[in-house]
Amino acid sequence: MSSKFYIGQIIYHHRFDYRGVIVGIDTVFSNSEHWSESMTSSRPPKDKPWYNVLVDQSSQTTYVAEKNLSANEDNRQIEHPFLGRYFDKYDGRRYYSKQKPH
Repeated sequence: MSSKFYIGQIIYHHRFDYRGVIVGIDTVFSNSEHWSESMTSSRPPKDKPWYNVLVDQSSQTTYVAEKNLSANEDNRQIEHPFLGRYFDKYDGRRYYSKQKPH
């Protein structure tokens, strides 16, 4: 199954009204059943992609179902203390993952 979004893409979470940047993708839900029951009142599908997201203007990271996200047209950079752990370049539209040394 392919994901709709990609690592480094700025997204918008329409249920909780925040911007963020994708730092990881699971093709299907891969968290615990306990987490799912306590954190997801809308019961999003577990057989679709889920994303690890750094939340803009926060130190929060979230795990979000694809159905709650949309591409964000606001290209302002994300402000998050962990941004440099994942990315080293921003081209005005997306972030690029740090290159691993050979």
